Amino acid sequence: MARHSDLRGLKGRGEPVAVLTAYDAPAAAAEEAAGVDIILVGDSVGPAMLGYASETEVTLADMCHHIGAVRRGATNTPIIADLPYRTYDTPDMALESSRLLIAAGADLVKFEGFLPAILVSLVKHSIEVCCHLGLEPQHHESKGLQGRSAADASQLLSNALALDEIGMAMLVLELVPEEVAERVTRCVAAPVIGIGAGRKTDGQVLVITDVLGFTAKNYRHNRKYQEFGELMLQAAKAYVSDVRSGNFPAETNLFHMEKNELAEFLRGPPQKISR
Repeated sequence: MARHSDLRGLKGRGEPVAVLTAYDAPAAAAEEAAGVDIILVGDSVGPAMLGYASETEVTLADMCHHIGAVRRGATNTPIIADLPYRTYDTPDMALESSRLLIAAGADLVKFEGFLPAILVSLVKHSIEVCCHLGLEPQHHESKGLQGRSAADASQLLSNALALDEIGMAMLVLELVPEEVAERVTRCVAAPVIGIGAGRKTDGQVLVITDVLGFTAKNYRHNRKYQEFGELMLQAAKAYVSDVRSGNFPAETNLFHMEKNELAEFLRGPPQKISR
């Protein structure tokens, strides 16, 4: 999928949309080569890569830094960028923050929650927006399933329809029952991307560090495709062992001077060691 294409056209193409997060150029390049449709530079970068306690610690500077890296790694894939916590409290603030993310390389911005006034302002200024309903990591302390009751599910659907009417380009539904996600997906024109929202959405998104198994932790909504954390640990242990035993560097890792240059160098006066 080329950048700036009609995102709403994804909904009817008959093939689920594959979205993954990325936070650096190598991961972005691999995802583009693999055929990922859209890359999300999420505020999950905070706990996943930066050692932050939660997504709420991520700053605009953090996001711009990682968006730039991802754009350099994936030049032809659309990028969605999260607006960090408390950077979209008002329409003017949201607009200023969004322009920074787009200047860094994003194609769309994403914010959490039912904020129609924010969406109206961004759409008015021709900024494409991915909305985010269900679990809101920036705002919900408890990371549980959302939309369990009929009343909560109906409110979620109503919010999605209102945002769709304003003109959201996409919608992420996080941790909601499959039945709720299916109905929302059928009722809105924008493509719906699920994470822990079942099989009936227009596409799926996962966090790349979860997919790769950076830590032993796993989630019900995730599928690990590798155990990269264990691979990193074993590689680091092997390196430490080789350095300490003298097995690294080996002859194949060295560079030598030509014999005549070495002889001339050794004939030169010794250099004093300054103390």
